[in-house]
Amino acid sequence: MPGVGSVVKNQRAVNAIVQRFQRCMSSRTAVMSFGDGNHGALGLPTSLMGLGVDAYEPTRVPSLPPDITSVTAGHYHSLAVTSQGQLWAWGRDLEAQLGRGLPSPRDSWNEPKRVTGLDQVNVCSAFASGVISAAIGDDGSLWVWGKSKRGQLGLGERVMEAVVPSRVGALAGEKITKVALGWGHALALTEDGKLFGWGYFADGRLGSITESLETSPLESASNNQEPSSSSLEAAEKLVLEGMAKENNMPIVWEPSLVRDLHCIEVVDIACGLDHSLILCGDGTLLSCGSNIYGQLGRENQDIGLFPVDLSFRPMSIAAGLDHSLAICQVPSSDVIGGAAGIITWGWNQTSQLGRGEPENIPLGVEGLEGEIPVSVAGGRVHSIALTSKREVWIWGCGKNGRLGLGSSCDEPEPILLDSVEGCEVLQAVSGFDHNLLLIAE
Repeated sequence: MPGVGSVVKNQRAVNAIVQRFQRCMSSRTAVMSFGDGNHGALGLPTSLMGLGVDAYEPTRVPSLPPDITSVTAGHYHSLAVTSQGQLWAWGRDLEAQLGRGLPSPRDSWNEPKRVTGLDQVNVCSAFASGVISAAIGDDGSLWVWGKSKRGQLGLGERVMEAVVPSRVGALAGEKITKVALGWGHALALTEDGKLFGWGYFADGRLGSITESLETSPLESASNNQEPSSSSLEAAEKLVLEGMAKENNMPIVWEPSLVRDLHCIEVVDIACGLDHSLILCGDGTLLSCGSNIYGQLGRENQDIGLFPVDLSFRPMSIAAGLDHSLAICQVPSSDVIGGAAGIITWGWNQTSQLGRGEPENIPLGVEGLEGEIPVSVAGGRVHSIALTSKREVWIWGCGKNGRLGLGSSCDEPEPILLDSVEGCEVLQAVSGFDHNLLLIAE
């Protein structure tokens, strides 16, 4: 297992590259989107694409300020932060996750609009799940809005709705630097390396944040796939049983310290649909939650927080729906101390791992030799990476144009997104079925 110095050094190397990108940014930026347009998450006008129409190649999102500094993709909606600390949102708004007060009409979902209620907050970063959005102020305050019956808002006992941004009071004494959101659970990382969790904690996806660890009655057995005719009756029975138990769901309603990590510094976090990844300062990568697809990357099948069986040095982590990704220091004959590479594990139905079997063992993505990844992200069944050359590589399921390659074809290995070749790509992120690129102009 790598020591503190090597992990911190590698993480700083990646951060340095990202910072150089930011310093090189011109005063103007643009956001491009591609993929599934059904929920308006692409932000493209009805007159151009038609509401719900997919974009098979990166297309500029109009109506945004020219000083966007970062973008975030929720499962079905999108967020963008400006240099002035403003936050813009577009996409699905059934749960008021766009911060427009009451849920907005569907025909306006694709129109980027400024989030209301954050006028006194200088937003420095934003995060999103399928049903809520979150923003961090430059003072480390955490703000949330949307609807979640699984406690993902973290606003207190049985608070399931916030139609405008509300501060998470339980974290008022902490300086939050990053948030990771699953479907119903949430993690927050503080400036001094503490980790808080809240929301739905079945399958131990929050570690041992409570005294009891329970198996999910619904999500972990649903497989996220359409059931075959032979299993339809059993699947329907499972759903009905799970719904009947929802009133007694295991929920932590306010942020609580993850007790497993007492006196352990955490440096990065990521959440999939129902699993979590936690990178510690000593180089240990931990996982917890559902492991039905091998997304925990470990032989230890116990419920709770345990190390991933990773033989590489992790520098940053990410999670798709049910697959996991990490940028690691990997052996290289050309680079002293090793080069950066992408390691994946978990669900691989449409090649979102970018490699072959075995899926449950962390292994390197094929076809990226000679490239230095600086960020990686996972969607429902695809993945996207940004390299030090500011090039975008993408792989997995091509349905609805989510690979941006002009077709619906799947790609089993990373392929260059050549339509933005030559552009200064500053950021590449993925929602479930759509992607956002931040481009310097």
